[in-house]
Amino acid sequence: MLDVNLSRKIPEEFVKFGEQKIRELLNSVSGIDFVMLCSSDGFEVTLANKKQVNNSGKIAAVSSSILAMVTAFISEINLVGCQTITLDAENGKALLTSVPHPKYPMVLVALTSKDILIGQMLYETKVTVDQLTKY
Repeated sequence: MLDVNLSRKIPEEFVKFGEQKIRELLNSVSGIDFVMLCSSDGFEVTLANKKQVNNSGKIAAVSSSILAMVTAFISEINLVGCQTITLDAENGKALLTSVPHPKYPMVLVALTSKDILIGQMLYETKVTVDQLTKY
């Protein structure tokens, strides 16, 4: 019988590749403070940060839930392929992006300052997601 836990485990070499890619993202855009890869079922895979965030486990769980809820909402209003959600707050932004890897679907979470160049961030995030998806 197939062990579900083993079949969902992301290989260590992919985790290292993911960490390298999110570290590159963190350093490519001024204003990104924290980037994390989460499994689609809400567990932290790896993270890179410039500022300490103490509740990364909770962020992983909530991020995957938010992306799932928004995907359901998007479906109800007849839009297709929810990829990215941007949350804009008084003191910063959060970006949730799906990583549609064929074997290991994930969510990329980025926390930023309020003055980030959002277009640059979206572009660099897309590049990172494309690299992760093709791995």
